[in-house]
Amino acid sequence: MKKLIHFYYREDFGHEWNVQILNIRGWSFLQLSVGWNDYAGWPYLQFSMGSNGLLNFLSWVHRFGLDVSVLSRTWKVDYRDETFDDDLSDE
Repeated sequence: MKKLIHFYYREDFGHEWNVQILNIRGWSFLQLSVGWNDYAGWPYLQFSMGSNGLLNFLSWVHRFGLDVSVLSRTWKVDYRDETFDDDLSDE
C-alpha cells in the first residue's frame, strides 16, 4: 500500500526537509522542500509554469531555501545517493 504523504530528511552541506503529497505514477500533487544551508548564497526568487509541472515556486535568501511544486513530476529522493554509489563502485 502506498503512502498518501511521504516525508524525508537529507543532510548534505546543510539540512533539507521534504514532503511529497499524493504520488501517482511519477507525478505528485504537492511537493514542499525547506532547507537550511551551511553556506550563504545570493537571494533569488523563481516562478515557473509548464516545464516540469503545473506550477513551481523557488526562493533562496541567505541560507534559507523554499521550494513548492504543484502537480509536478515526483522528485526522486535517492537519485544522488545511487549516482554516488555507482561512481564509487567503478574505482
